[in-house]
Amino acid sequence: MVEDDELFDPDHPNVILVPLTSDAGLVMPSLAVAIAPSPENGCTKPCWAASHLISTTSKARLEATGSRIMPDQLAAIRGQIALLVGLA
Repeated sequence: MVEDDELFDPDHPNVILVPLTSDAGLVMPSLAVAIAPSPENGCTKPCWAASHLISTTSKARLEATGSRIMPDQLAAIRGQIALLVGLA
């Protein structure tokens, strides 16, 4: 999930989702961020944030997990999203 409190109208609290996958065959390497498992991120196996598969959903549909990404990974994902939607 890539969250920005100012991106969506408060009456429609949505978030942008970037799916994580452990299937390297589903990702475009230039538009994905590799995430190695570590105690800090809670991932149990290598995976990729597939930025080219973005979607949005309501915050009401979200459930917290024990996994997270690091700030540098979030910055890379946001850069890839900006490229995909023509902002970069």
